[in-house]
Amino acid sequence: MADKRPRSAYVSAKNIAAQTAFGEAVITGNLDALDEIVAPDSIDHDPAPGQVSGAEGYKAMFGELRAAFPDLNVEVEHLVATDDELAFAYSITGTHLGPLMGRPATGKKVSYRGMQISRFDSDGKLVERWGSSDELGMLRQLGLAEV
Repeated sequence: MADKRPRSAYVSAKNIAAQTAFGEAVITGNLDALDEIVAPDSIDHDPAPGQVSGAEGYKAMFGELRAAFPDLNVEVEHLVATDDELAFAYSITGTHLGPLMGRPATGKKVSYRGMQISRFDSDGKLVERWGSSDELGMLRQLGLAEV
């Protein structure tokens, strides 16, 4: 029996699966999995300082974040999907147990929010990302930024 869902439901499901796999790679620290999820020429429109394109850029950025917060967790709170894009709001939690931006670990717990838009190609590979998270709020919680 043929599935009656519109084609866009299949595309959205593929993209949600890719974004979920991306999140799992970050949370578990299996950053090499990003090679299968991110297109080689993927562009991050809000990159970390010095971040290169593609999976290598994400691996470096999230590798540094995971080193600073080994118990890093990302929880998606709201998700909207179109044929080729996902927009979602999330919360990040973790304990600062490693160096961050040249600053030693504080041992403090953080909780902050962010939003992201991801665009995928027809193969379900991440090709563009726009995002913003409350990094200033995170730094304030750690006592590394003025209130």
